[in-house]
Amino acid sequence: MQELSRRTFLAGAAALQAPVAAVRLPRKVRLGLVGTDGHPEEILGPLNRLPDVELVAAAQVDLAVLGRAAPKRIYSDYRRMLDSEQLDIVAVCNNNGVRAAAVIACAERKLNTIAEKPFAIELDELAKVKRVVTGSGIRISTLLPMRFSGPYLAMKQVVDSGEIGEVAQIAAQKSYKAGTRPEWYKHRSTYGGTIAWIGIHMIDLMRWTSGREFTEAYSTQARLGFPELGEMETVTATLFKLDNGGAATLRMDYFRPDNAPSHGDDRLRLAGPKGVVEYQASTGVTVLSTGEKPRTITSLPRSRSVFIDFLESVYLGAKPGITPDEIWRVNEITLMARDSAEQQRIVKL
Repeated sequence: MQELSRRTFLAGAAALQAPVAAVRLPRKVRLGLVGTDGHPEEILGPLNRLPDVELVAAAQVDLAVLGRAAPKRIYSDYRRMLDSEQLDIVAVCNNNGVRAAAVIACAERKLNTIAEKPFAIELDELAKVKRVVTGSGIRISTLLPMRFSGPYLAMKQVVDSGEIGEVAQIAAQKSYKAGTRPEWYKHRSTYGGTIAWIGIHMIDLMRWTSGREFTEAYSTQARLGFPELGEMETVTATLFKLDNGGAATLRMDYFRPDNAPSHGDDRLRLAGPKGVVEYQASTGVTVLSTGEKPRTITSLPRSRSVFIDFLESVYLGAKPGITPDEIWRVNEITLMARDSAEQQRIVKL
């Protein structure tokens, strides 16, 4: 699957920056895994740096994806795994349509959970997940690794420094190769929509790097080309109104040619009255601000692991890189932006 290969490559690239030293926790942590859809490498990749974390069981998984990380016990039903094993943390990486039920099952058993995104594909379903999780008192995180990546950490630093002023315009892009997709991508009931699946990454980044909130959204989407992809949208665009009256746009497609040098082409541009900071892979992070020479930031912050961040927040008392409030809010905004496209109307966020 090309999506997995792309993310595996990025994880490998990030690992080149990663410190060789192991991350030690105060006690042994027993990990369970539900599913290998999406990006399980965000969980499996860091395990070699986590001597205190053991993947003790997995359910409804592809053994080829697990490889050497495969635990001794494999279950066909994740509920049996949750009831049979003495787990400390569960990573939920099943398809979008069944994720909400799995997260709820973990919360009902008081198991700290890190899950793929979105947490649900319908707003009423998300509200139930939020209610159960919040009531359970468990700790949560989600697989939004882009905000832990060096280029975007650098962009946030530029904005926070005040160099470009108050962000008033944001432009973001995700462009991927269509590739060969698993069956669950091809059905609205299990995929939930392209805005829900990949848009959530950029919606999170746009809000986090800029420090701005979104107040309204209007989206459009279409299924053009690649009939073998079924109900999966191949092109989307969303216009957001910012809380300061500014604007943000997010455009996405699955039209990147097969001969392109990389699977994806992600871009982000933040503009304010004093300047602009932007990122794309071909140029890196560039800054143009009032009274300064244009520059490229070559010394980037170290990329981090979203899974290790979660473990350090749970067991070492570290401040989490993404908070529960941020998780719930980005899920809500994303689903409402998707609903805007399906209902062809402006939505208040």
